[in-house]
Amino acid sequence: MADHRPELFAEDFIFLEAPHWQDGRLWVSDVFDHSVYALDMQGGRRKVCHVPHRPSGLGFLPDGTPIVVSSKNRKLMRIDGETLVEHADLSNLATGDVNDFVVDRYGRIYVGNFGYDYDAGEPRALTDLHRIERDGTVSVAASGLEFPNGAAIINDGTTLVVAETWAGRLTAFDIDADGHLGHRRVFADLGERHPDGLCGDAEGAIWVGCFNTGEFLRVLEGGVVTDIIAFEGRGVSCTLGGEGGRQLFCTVYRGSIEELVAGRRHGAVFALPVAVPGTDPVRA
Repeated sequence: MADHRPELFAEDFIFLEAPHWQDGRLWVSDVFDHSVYALDMQGGRRKVCHVPHRPSGLGFLPDGTPIVVSSKNRKLMRIDGETLVEHADLSNLATGDVNDFVVDRYGRIYVGNFGYDYDAGEPRALTDLHRIERDGTVSVAASGLEFPNGAAIINDGTTLVVAETWAGRLTAFDIDADGHLGHRRVFADLGERHPDGLCGDAEGAIWVGCFNTGEFLRVLEGGVVTDIIAFEGRGVSCTLGGEGGRQLFCTVYRGSIEELVAGRRHGAVFALPVAVPGTDPVRA
């Protein structure tokens, strides 16, 4: 395995989810600071907007329009300057707070939700992955998922991979020409690790943050792990960007769960060069 040496890129955040590279900047959702930020290549930040109901998943339509999850009221919002405009309402469909998502080359969004009221301490429950069309129409893309979390589209747009956090696995689906998902299978069994946010690379591998172990893994379909990067604390999410898409950005919480609940600003971004670039066409 490569001897990875990540360097601190930016710090003084609370909890960073859904990093995405777009137009020379790294966009991130600070969930408990209720803010979306864009970071330049020196780590300098600009606050893009305030999201009162907790930002989470973050991404871009093919025309560059930014979309952010408004988690607690279960909606997806377009970011228009500093203003939020409703893109899709899942409040009558999602059975838990809306979470992470991925956008395909046609602008369809595949988005997960917790499946239960995590904050109220409800028991874990299976839930759906929803598909949102460009016009905001929502349908069920897949059912029976255990906390569908980070997602990526790989293999030239033909495969969707989603983290099932509590199941400790990455699950893959084929995507047909109409955006329907089929041929569900285990992409990788991660055992006791809890996969969170993830991204794909040009060789069809997945980089994934493991929340409970503080690791970031590069894993191939079938479960072979080619790279491990370990941090103190919690591994949250990652994306590939920078020049040529060969920079891996990892969001980490360098503290305990108790400190996170207390809102301590231990969230940070680390960066490191990697050999295989990203492949997301929306991020190009």
